[in-house]
Parts: sequence; structure tokens; C-alpha cells
Amino acid sequence: MNEDSSRIKRSGISLIHALYDKPMSGEAIEARSLEIIEQEAPSRPFSHEQWQVVKRMLHTTADFGLVDHIRFSDDAIEAAVMALTGGCPILVDSNMIRAGISLARLRAACEKYSPESLICHVADEDVAAAAREAGLPRSLYAVRKARSGLDKGIAVFGNAPVALMELNRLISEEEIRPAFVIAMPVGFVHVTESKDEFMSLGVPYVAVAGRRGGSPLAVSALHALCGLAAEKRKK
Repeated sequence: MNEDSSRIKRSGISLIHALYDKPMSGEAIEARSLEIIEQEAPSRPFSHEQWQVVKRMLHTTADFGLVDHIRFSDDAIEAAVMALTGGCPILVDSNMIRAGISLARLRAACEKYSPESLICHVADEDVAAAAREAGLPRSLYAVRKARSGLDKGIAVFGNAPVALMELNRLISEEEIRPAFVIAMPVGFVHVTESKDEFMSLGVPYVAVAGRRGGSPLAVSALHALCGLAAEKRKK
């Protein structure tokens, strides 16, 4: 807490008055946040481009403990930038992720992106019916329904480990080959195992090992990669 904030707190006045007195725009607050991350982050075994992705993930969570759990395949950045500048379709495992993805950021990477480029079948009636009949999660059937779009497409998983497990099966048994995968499902059942299996399959990825993950992390990683893709386009 800075000196002005401390003074206002002691006076009993609402803390927001410190911001009224010394205004900061949303952009300025974000820039200062990223400066703090640069100052306080622990040692980081990442390339410059990988660090841009990690930094955005830290900005989303304020959790420096993530640094030890974020994983990149050797070809991750190159593959992600190529897929995004090429306008590859994007399968997501939750409508939360679809709602959180910025179309403007996608279009900075490739103008042809549209709302229809973001695919999520988890709420489809046929998917729900198949899941009820089998007694299995909807996320499994949502991935299966998106099979054709997954080949040479992008997958962004921040919610459902079962979705990642079904993708693993499609890669191993049906020779589906995504262009790039963000593998960050969160939870306690099948989570660590699904990621470990996926990272052994030779598909380009950024992942969060272990139980951690979540839709905000997956979206932040994708947005950071869009920024890298946009920079490449400018060059």
C-alpha cells in the first residue's frame, strides 16, 4: 500500500479516493502490473517469447507458483503463431472460454477469424443426450463431435480433463493431429494423468502440469499467443 493509500485508510475515507486523487487508466494499471511481475517473478527457464505467455498467465492469477508448472513443447511458439496467423479453427472445452476469448485479439493475428471460428459443442442437445445415455461427461462427446475441426486446428482446454483424454485418444488411435493445444484443465480427477499422457504424444502445446489450470489461464495463454502472432504479421 502506497503512502497516499495509507493516509486515506487512516482517515476513514474510502480507498477509491486515492485513485480519484491520482488517476490511473486501466491500461496504466495493466502496465504497472506487468512491471511488478517482471520485478517479483522467480527464476524463469523460458525463452523471451515463452515468457510473454507466462507473464500473461501470472497477470491473470497473481500466482507466481505457476512458474514451476508451466510447460512448452520445443515447437510451441512457432506452431501456435503459424496456426493463429493461418486462422485455424479453435475448439474450446467450455462456453466460459468461448465467451472470454477476444475476437479483436484473434483478428490481430488473422482477419478471417469470426465468432464461428470458436467451436464448443458441450451444450448441444445431441451431445447431452449421448452423455446421458452412456453415463459419461458431455465434454467427451463434445470433442468427438468436433473431430474433423481438430485435425490441423487449435484446441483450448481449461476446464475438462475428460475432453483432453478424448483428444489424446483421437491423436493416438485415429491419427488426428491438432496444429496446437493449450492443455490446462483443472481439478482432481483424471487431471494430472490426462496432461501427462497428452504431453507424451508429440503435439505442439503449452500446458500447466499437475492439478492447476482453469478457463482464465487458458484464455490468457491464447491472448498472449495472439499478441506474438500479431507481432510476426507486422514484421
